[in-house]
Amino acid sequence: MKTGGCLCGAIRYDVDGPLRPVVNCHCQQCRKTSGHHVAATSAAREHIRISGAVTWYQSSDTARRGFCAICGSNLFWDGAGDNLSIFAGSLDGETGQKTAGHIYVADKGDYYEITDGLPQAQKHDPNLTTMVK
Repeated sequence: MKTGGCLCGAIRYDVDGPLRPVVNCHCQQCRKTSGHHVAATSAAREHIRISGAVTWYQSSDTARRGFCAICGSNLFWDGAGDNLSIFAGSLDGETGQKTAGHIYVADKGDYYEITDGLPQAQKHDPNLTTMVK
């Protein structure tokens, strides 16, 4: 069981199933919503329970982003399909998670380099993510 939530505690969630390894997304939308790149894991929707009022922003034709309207914490990326992406920094305590790679590196900011040696995809990479069509 993993738990997490927003900074102020108004939104809490728990996950009672496996989490995907963390993937860092460097797309412009992730950079704009977080102030840097996003590190996210994901889990099957049926394994996630959320309490509190998540505010959803439709950020594209295919996805929306969930955050806390009180403290502004970014929590979720939600596309169609079986999984919900969870911003890794919103998990409580030790997660046991490891970063698997980077997506949308063609859009990364010019003020940093990716030097960890992990796989990098210029755009979406279904081998790294569980993003759905």
